[in-house]
Amino acid sequence: MRRHRKSEDFNLAFLDIMSCGLGAVVLVFMLVKHDVGSSSTETDLLTKDVQQLELQHDELQQTLEQLLNISQSKAEKIALLRARLTQLEQSLLQKKMSLVQKKDQLGALKNDIAKRPIAKKEDLLEDNRGGEENYLMGLRVEGHRIAVLIDSSASMTDEKLIDIIKRKNSSAAVKKQGPKWLRTQKTVRWVLARIPKTSQVAVISYNSSVKSLGKLNWMELDNPSTLAALYEEIETIIPQGATNLQKGLQAVSRRNATDLYVITDGLPTAGESRYASLNPFSNCSSLLGKASTISGECRVKLFRQTIKETKLDRVKVNIILLPIEGDPDAINEYWRWAALSGGLVISPAVNWP
Repeated sequence: MRRHRKSEDFNLAFLDIMSCGLGAVVLVFMLVKHDVGSSSTETDLLTKDVQQLELQHDELQQTLEQLLNISQSKAEKIALLRARLTQLEQSLLQKKMSLVQKKDQLGALKNDIAKRPIAKKEDLLEDNRGGEENYLMGLRVEGHRIAVLIDSSASMTDEKLIDIIKRKNSSAAVKKQGPKWLRTQKTVRWVLARIPKTSQVAVISYNSSVKSLGKLNWMELDNPSTLAALYEEIETIIPQGATNLQKGLQAVSRRNATDLYVITDGLPTAGESRYASLNPFSNCSSLLGKASTISGECRVKLFRQTIKETKLDRVKVNIILLPIEGDPDAINEYWRWAALSGGLVISPAVNWP
């Protein structure tokens, strides 16, 4: 009985051992199978991580290259800016040096001017009645033999016709005080004061007759007393009578002048030709002795005939045309005459001289 019982115990123990062994094998198998699956999943995850890291690496590499390029570009720009700054600094330095030199030159020039004596115009006579301090733009008095022709007709007293008529019937003193005649005298003084001392001058007054001023046909104004005497003689002239430009030009022609300065206010009203025999003047009653007034059209014809008959070869003609009412053609006719000779026509402002 005990022996049989021992056999059963052995069998049971063996079976327990075998069961444990089998369980261990199954456990090992299960563990091995489980580890194999887990390893594959982790490998995939690691592979993805590696790929992501590679992408990040590539992106970082590209970013780094871009940053390097930007850095290089900025470095080049900085270098260019520095070079430009250097150039500007050098240019600024040169300009500063040039400015200093110019300031020094200007200072030296100012000192030189301050030390120079004031030049005196020996050929000009001081005249507090006008002219010396004023300047007529564009007109320059010059020439070897200069003739100054002064219109001293009745129209030279005033600008308006009604005022001219009033003074025409007044006394000599009233005529000489006419505002335009006083202005005429100032204009003559202005011209005479600017004649070069090396030039010769002839001063002629004309209305219905001609008068030469001064003791000689040609004078030199290198002596102030000669100019002063001319001024005094001009003040004795009485503006009256007709405007016979032809007589004045004939006097200039006889003297062989090289330059002529005419001071007048309009076209002539009288002449020296035999107008009755000239067809263009058949309608000009005043020139034929049949009327006391002359039309604008006839004054133009008279002026052109005067210039035609009085040949002033190689004489440069300059006109100072003072204002008058009712003679609109004067400026055009005088301008044409002066332009052909190479001279000027000046119609000065009311406040000159």
